[in-house]
Amino acid sequence: MTIPDERLAQLAARFSELEARLASGTLEGEAFVAASRDYSELEPVAQAASQVRAMRGELAGLEALDDADPEMKALAEEEIARLRTELPEAEHRLAIAMLPRDSADARPAMLEIRAGTGGDEAALFAADLYRMYERYAAEQGWRMEMISANASDIGGFKEVVANVTGQGVFARLKFESGVHRVQRVPVTESGGRIHTSAATVAVLPEPDEVDVAIEDKDLKIDIYRASGAGGQHVNTTDSAVRITHLPSGLVVICQDERSQHKNKAKAMQVLRARLYEKMRDEAQGAEAEARKAMVGSGDRSERIRTYNFPQGRVTDHRINLTLHKLPEVLAGPGLGELIDALIAEDEAKRLAALGE
Repeated sequence: MTIPDERLAQLAARFSELEARLASGTLEGEAFVAASRDYSELEPVAQAASQVRAMRGELAGLEALDDADPEMKALAEEEIARLRTELPEAEHRLAIAMLPRDSADARPAMLEIRAGTGGDEAALFAADLYRMYERYAAEQGWRMEMISANASDIGGFKEVVANVTGQGVFARLKFESGVHRVQRVPVTESGGRIHTSAATVAVLPEPDEVDVAIEDKDLKIDIYRASGAGGQHVNTTDSAVRITHLPSGLVVICQDERSQHKNKAKAMQVLRARLYEKMRDEAQGAEAEARKAMVGSGDRSERIRTYNFPQGRVTDHRINLTLHKLPEVLAGPGLGELIDALIAEDEAKRLAALGE
């Protein structure tokens, strides 16, 4: 995909204008925040465009040379060959940088993991997935905080919700939504037979409070005594909180903190994220349908990946990629390789769609 020189000049002018406005010291409050956000979003595009313009100019200059000196001519031809190889790569990087971005890409995310079919083994697998994301988050320099958890009797999670904050969290985690399947011999299996279990993952962008207006009259809040796995009481006060959002029917429960106020704050955080995702799905309409055609819908009913322990492999079914490095994936670095492949496939398909 070749971007015209006129478009590159427009990008350079827009970036220079933003730089000048920010340097002027005349912007304040929301105007400064908006200009800073525009600048940070445009900066990588402007840098890529500047590189392409420079390379195109250099190539045109060399091709116009009419030097009789054999040595200079040979050097020029060598440079021309290099630029003709490197310029398409630079133009491809620019095209990717110019692709429309999901407005939620830079946001923190709410990560929800639920045990699916498979009973205790599914709950153990949900815990494995949680630890995998925890390690990956640490590797990325992100912060991952558990919001709520419903533990199983043998150390797994029937459900666990965490908040992940850092640079580009949602952009990298959004393709993780869906059904994750595991094939292995459960610790509870005495006969050594391989079982198939599943857990669902949902990654929701976390909104600001201004993005989702929640009125008190739309909430039903119940306070009760928290209980842990096996029926033991987590504490002896009525601190667990269940919030029902009446218009949508969404229900959020949080009981991990000893403080009722902290549980309520965390439950509201989860509710706001779920409502924001619902709003995004409704607003995107046709765009959401197009997104489903990329690397899967992110629907929790869709099987996206299989973790096969006996063969030590992980297969992502959306892009038909199999890595024979299960331990590395569960440890974090291998997951990064899968995510990079998913992002590259998404970018390639969106570029192809623009060229049609």
